[in-house]
Amino acid sequence: MASFIAALDQGTTSSRFIVFDRSGRIASSAQRAHKQIYRKPGWVEHDPEEIWRCTQSVVREAMETRGLRPKDLAAIGITNQRETTVVWHTKTGKPVYNAIVWQDTRVAPAVAEFAAHGGQDRYRAQTGLPLATYFSGLKIRWILENVAGARAQAEAGDLLFGNIDTFLIWHLTGGADGGVQVTDVTNASRTQLMNLNTLQ
Repeated sequence: MASFIAALDQGTTSSRFIVFDRSGRIASSAQRAHKQIYRKPGWVEHDPEEIWRCTQSVVREAMETRGLRPKDLAAIGITNQRETTVVWHTKTGKPVYNAIVWQDTRVAPAVAEFAAHGGQDRYRAQTGLPLATYFSGLKIRWILENVAGARAQAEAGDLLFGNIDTFLIWHLTGGADGGVQVTDVTNASRTQLMNLNTLQ
């Protein structure tokens, strides 16, 4: 019987894996920082492949420290930087561009463009969110419009989008060999793409 549960905390500056025993005490943990990328003022990016490597590293370290095997874990929960946007190729798992972080403001002109017709609350009734640089929808649009070949690949069904939770779950469940592209409503609600009424 599995005697432990674990939490994968993928944050803005680091990844941490914590294993808890049945009493809720920390049995083991490991943490590793990842690089912050600032190409231009207002732009904040992360390398999704570095985040994936850090994730594998902290999971391995925390498990080995305690001598645990996967069957010793009853469940793993993920907490993540929810609005950070990743678009990757289904066949390779390679991101088409760095992750655009929740703090990034490069889509401010698009926010103004959409707000000019309907105001900041144009989509609030459907999504629960005002137009802002914070959320994922306009970051995806930026990638499709600015990364060579991305729109054509997306239209061909060769690209996936997710926030960091989705990207990590896809890799953890097999990646290009059958990885599952999933999230939950709490993360999906931060994309500005989820309909609050239907949860679609």
